[in-house]
Amino acid sequence: MIDSIRLAQSSDCGAVIACVGQAYTPYVARIGREPAPMNADYADLIARATVYVVAESTGWVRGVLVLKRQDDTLWIENVAVHPDHQRHGLGRMLLQFAEQHARAAGLWELRLYTNELMIENIAFYRRLGYAEVERRDDEGFRRVFMRKDVVRPTVEIREPRAGHG
Repeated sequence: MIDSIRLAQSSDCGAVIACVGQAYTPYVARIGREPAPMNADYADLIARATVYVVAESTGWVRGVLVLKRQDDTLWIENVAVHPDHQRHGLGRMLLQFAEQHARAAGLWELRLYTNELMIENIAFYRRLGYAEVERRDDEGFRRVFMRKDVVRPTVEIREPRAGHG
């Protein structure tokens, strides 16, 4: 049984590392090296309260989301879904969570990047409304940077009418 998305705890660290490793292993041959998320310090990221998980009540992690606030932007540093659970909506759910998180924090822009060779991810992000901003070398990887505006809540102000209070 899947619980909702929750903040990762230190006890989740091993499961987070395993999920990320499984999610990114297929890209190692294509890129020619391990993608950056495979070498992140998840113990530190969890301690800084930047890692969220979709986990079963047993503790088995099916998906991972790493968020970082920078100025008025919420950066999606990593979205990883275990291969056994891809194409079931978990990635979309994690990205919707990021958008809700940004909105609750009063941030109106989401940004992310992915490796230029991860073409499936680029297409997925585009389907969800992310627009490519630039492609460049960054930390030894050729990356595609993307952004999405967070829809701001609208308030309709109506003229008072007789009988409305």
